[in-house]
Amino acid sequence: MHDDRRLTEVRLDRFVRERIIPAVYPRSVPLRLSSWDAPGEPVPALEAMRQPFGPQEQGAPWGSPWSTKWLRLQGEVPDGWGTGPDTAVEILVDLGFSADLPGFQCEGTAWRADGTVIKAISPRNLYIPLKLLGSGMSVDFYVEAAANPDLSQGWTFAATPYGDKTTAGSEPQYRLGPIVVAELNQAVWDLQQDIAALSGLMHELPMELPRRHEILRALERMLDVMDPDDVAGTAAAGRAALAGVLDRPAYASSHTLVATGHAHIDSAWLWPVRETIRKCARTFSNVVALMDEDPGFVFSCSSAQQLAWIKEYYPELFGRIREKVKTGQFVPVGGMWVEADSNMPGGEAMARQFLEGKSFFLAEFGVECREAWLPDTFGYSAAMPQIVKAAGSRWFLTQKISWNQVNRMPHHTFNWEGIDGTRLFTHFPPVDTYSSEVSARELAHAERNYRDHGRGTMSLLPFGYGDGGGGPTREMLAAARRTADLEGSPRVRLGSAADFFAAAEAEYPDLPVWVGEMYLELHRGTYTSQANTKRGNRRSEHLLREAELWCATAAVRAGAEYPAAELKRLWRLVLLQQFHDILPGSSIAWVHQDAERNYDAVARRLEAVIAEAAAAVLGPGSQEFLLNAAPHPRDGVPALAAGVPARAEADVRAETDQGGYILDNGIIRAAVNADGLLVSLLDHASGRDAIAPGEVGNLLELHRDTPNEWDAWDIDAFYRRNVTPLTEARSVALERSGGGATVVVERLAGDSAVTQRIRLEPGSTSLVISTAVDWQEREKLLKLGFALDVRADRSASETQFGHVFRPTHLNTSWEAAKFEICAHRWIHVAEPGYGVAVANEASYGHDVTRHVRESDGGTTTTVRVSLLRAPKFPDPDADRGPHELTVTVRPGASIADAVEEGYRTNLAPRMVTGGRGVEPLVTVSNAAVVAEALKLAEDGSGDVIVRLFESLGERSAARVAANFGTSAVEAVDLLERPVEAPGVTFLDGAADLVLRPFQLVTLRFRR
Repeated sequence: MHDDRRLTEVRLDRFVRERIIPAVYPRSVPLRLSSWDAPGEPVPALEAMRQPFGPQEQGAPWGSPWSTKWLRLQGEVPDGWGTGPDTAVEILVDLGFSADLPGFQCEGTAWRADGTVIKAISPRNLYIPLKLLGSGMSVDFYVEAAANPDLSQGWTFAATPYGDKTTAGSEPQYRLGPIVVAELNQAVWDLQQDIAALSGLMHELPMELPRRHEILRALERMLDVMDPDDVAGTAAAGRAALAGVLDRPAYASSHTLVATGHAHIDSAWLWPVRETIRKCARTFSNVVALMDEDPGFVFSCSSAQQLAWIKEYYPELFGRIREKVKTGQFVPVGGMWVEADSNMPGGEAMARQFLEGKSFFLAEFGVECREAWLPDTFGYSAAMPQIVKAAGSRWFLTQKISWNQVNRMPHHTFNWEGIDGTRLFTHFPPVDTYSSEVSARELAHAERNYRDHGRGTMSLLPFGYGDGGGGPTREMLAAARRTADLEGSPRVRLGSAADFFAAAEAEYPDLPVWVGEMYLELHRGTYTSQANTKRGNRRSEHLLREAELWCATAAVRAGAEYPAAELKRLWRLVLLQQFHDILPGSSIAWVHQDAERNYDAVARRLEAVIAEAAAAVLGPGSQEFLLNAAPHPRDGVPALAAGVPARAEADVRAETDQGGYILDNGIIRAAVNADGLLVSLLDHASGRDAIAPGEVGNLLELHRDTPNEWDAWDIDAFYRRNVTPLTEARSVALERSGGGATVVVERLAGDSAVTQRIRLEPGSTSLVISTAVDWQEREKLLKLGFALDVRADRSASETQFGHVFRPTHLNTSWEAAKFEICAHRWIHVAEPGYGVAVANEASYGHDVTRHVRESDGGTTTTVRVSLLRAPKFPDPDADRGPHELTVTVRPGASIADAVEEGYRTNLAPRMVTGGRGVEPLVTVSNAAVVAEALKLAEDGSGDVIVRLFESLGERSAARVAANFGTSAVEAVDLLERPVEAPGVTFLDGAADLVLRPFQLVTLRFRR
C-alpha cells in the first residue's frame, strides 16, 4: 500500500511537470523587441517613451545593478488564437527571473503608450492579458524593467558590494528570457489548480485517515482518464474525476481562516526608497487588475506613506485605487504613516505615526482604520496598547513574534495590557507568516498551531508575496476558492482584517491577557546597528519638539505665522526613517546614506525654523536667554519658557590623584584613575558611592560579534564569552573651561582610536561622558559599562510615555532571553532608597547584569550601553568612520531624576539673544506629569494642543493651566477629536488631572 501510494505520487508529479504545465500555454510566438536604457535614475514613463528605442535581441544580457531598461513589445496575435471557449491570449514576459520569490531580483512594470500602468511583471506573475492592452489583436506596449540585484543571495549573509551604487559595478545581472504572445488554455489551468489543492491537502492529512486515500484514488482516476497526448481535450474529464473529492464539505469543527490579500512591502531594505516607490506601483497595479477579475477579492494595504507616493508619482493608478476603496476591495489598514519600528521611536513620534497615517486615510478615502498592523516589526513596546487606543483604534495585529528563538507566545488571540493598564484586542496569526501562498501546508499549520482551540474558532491569513512586494496572485485566489469548504482543510473565507477582528471579538469575549512588552527573542542588534541613523532620529525628534513649541509660542505671543505645512512635511520625513528596516539599521548602505542626508536636511531646516520663532518671541536685543524646551525647569528657567539662566556659584574643583583626577562640584564627586576609568562617583547628599567597591565605571569593552545569521539584526548571547576590556589608556589629561573640568582619555579599541571626555559642570547633578570613536572594526561590538553598588532586581527603561521594568535575574527562560534590551533616553537601577540613572543622547541598546561580590558579599549591578557594531550584511561597511556618543551618569537618582536627566541630555542648552523673556504657554503644577508636546492644532484653528503623560508610574495629580486667553479646554484623542477622559476635569480655562500610572492625555486649549 505504501509503495502504491508513493508510485502514484511520483506519477502525478511527472504528469504535472511534463504534460499539464506545458499545456497551460500550448503555443506561443516571440514578440519584436526594441529598448532604451535610462542613463541614471528612473524617469517618468512618458519621458522614457519619447526616447530613441533601438533593436533588442531576445535572450540578451542586460541590467547593470540598479539600472532601468525600457522595452517596447510589438507584434500580432495569430489568427484564431483565443477564440475557443476555454482559451485566452496573454503576453508572457520573462526578464530573466531566477527561481527566487518576487521582490528580490529584477522586476518590471507594463505601461500603455498613454502613460497608464497596466500591471507588474515578476516571477510567478509574468502574464499580461491581451484585453488589458485595449488594442484588439495587436500587441504594442512598454515594460519598465528594473535590474535590482539580488542582495538576499540565498540568505547566506555574505558581504556584498551591491547595496551601494558606488561599489555595485556595471556587469549585467540578468539575461532576457522568452517574451512571447501565448494562448492560455483555461481548462488546463483550472485542472492544475485542482490538482495543487488536492495534492497539497493529501500530503498534510495523517496517513491513517480515509480522506487521504480518497484523494489519492481520485487523483489516480484523473490520471487514468487524461490523455497525455491531448491534455487540453481531456482536461474537462480530468476535472470531473476530481469533482467529487473537491465538493466534499469541511468538518463542522474546522478552523476558519479569514484570508485577506496583502503585500508586505518594506519601505526600504535591500533596495532604496526610490525603488520602493516603483515596487508599490507594481504591486498595487497587480492588485487592482485582480480585483477587476474577482469582485470578492479583498486586499489590505497598511502604509499611508506608500499610498502617498502613488498619489504623487502615479496619479492615474491612485484614482483606480480610490475606486476600489469605495467598493470595499482595497482596504487601508493599520493607520500608521509607515510600519514603524515600535521599540525606538519616541512617544510623540509614535503618536504622529498614527496621526499622520489615519489623517491621510481619512482625507483621501474617508476610511478610518481600526486595527494597528505591524506584522514584521522587531518586537512591540509595552506602551503600544495605550497609543493605539488613543488614536481611536481598537485592534492590533502582529506576526513577528513567531520568530522567537526560545519561548512561544501562549495565545494567538488575547488582550494585550500596556504600561498604563489599557487593554487591546490582539491577534497573532497562527499561520506564522504575513506572506502566505494559501498552500495546503500553510493552512494545515495554521489550524494545528492555533493555541486557542475550544475558545476561538478563527484566525487571520494574510496572503500575497511580501517583503519585496508582488502581492496576491490568481493562483492564490484559486487556492482560496477551492478551500472555502473542503473536507480535511480549514475553511478559507476571503475578507478584510476588520471582518476578522469583529467576528473574533464577538465569539471570544473572555480573552486571556498578556501584560507588558512583546519582546522579540531575535534581532536584538537592531537597537545598535547604524549609529548615525539612530542619532539622526533622536536629534530630529527633539528638534521637532523644540520647533513646534517655539513656533506655537511665537504664534500665540507674537502673532507669527505657524509653519504647519513645513512642520508636517518634516515630521513625515522623520516618520519614514522610522520604518522597521531603516531606524533598526538593517538596510543596505544606500538606504542609510539617504537617511543620513535626510536627517541633515531636517536638522538644517528646523534650526532655521527655531531661530525664526525665537527671534519673533524674544524681539530685538542683546540680552542672552536660555530657551528651555524641556518639561522641567533648567538653570533657573521654567519649563517651556525663555529666560535668563542662573549661573552656578562655584567652579568645579579638580585635583590630581595617583596619576588620575578627582572632580568635585559640591553636588557630586568623581574619581578617574590613571587609565581613565571611573573608580568612584559619590553624591554628597546621600554620601554613597555609586561605583561598586573594587570595580569601575566608564569601562569600554570590545566583543566579538559574529551572530549565527542576520548580521545587522542579531546579537547572540555568546558574544559575552569573547570580550576585551579596554583598561589601558594611552593618555589621561585635564582640561578646564567655563568653570567646568574635563578629563580627556585617549585609548584604542582594536584598530579604532577613542577619545573620551569625562566632564563635570558647575551645579550639575550628573557626570557627562562623551566617547568619540574613529570606528574601523569589523564584526565587533563596543559597549560602555558601569559597575554600580546597587542591589537591583529589576531595571527601568524609558519607553514611549513611560518606562518598563525588566528583571535583572534569570529565573525563567523568558527573562534569560532578554540579554539585550531597548531603552530610550535613560535606564535606571535602584534598591530601596537609592538609585542610579544612566542617560544617553543617541543610543538604544543596553544590557543589565548582576553578581555578588566575593570581597564583601554585596551585589553589583552593571549597566552597559551598546555604542557601536560592525556587521557585514547587508552593509559591509556599516558604521565605519567617526562617531561621538554621549552618556551621563546621575548617582543618587530617583525615577523622577532619570526622567529629567533624559530630557537634559537630549535637549542641549539653547542660548539666543533678544529683548525679552517669555513665560510658558502652559504650566503644569506637578513635575510627575510631563508635557511631551506643545503645538498648534492640525485644523488650523490656532488652538493649542498639549500632550501629557504621567511619568513616574504612580497615581499623580496636576493642574494644567494656560497662560494665554482661552475660551475652553477639552480632552482630545491623537487626531485631536473630543473624547471622554477619566480623571480629567475642567475649570476656568485649566484642566485638573488625576492620572493613573503612565496615563496619556491630550488637551486642546481653544483660543
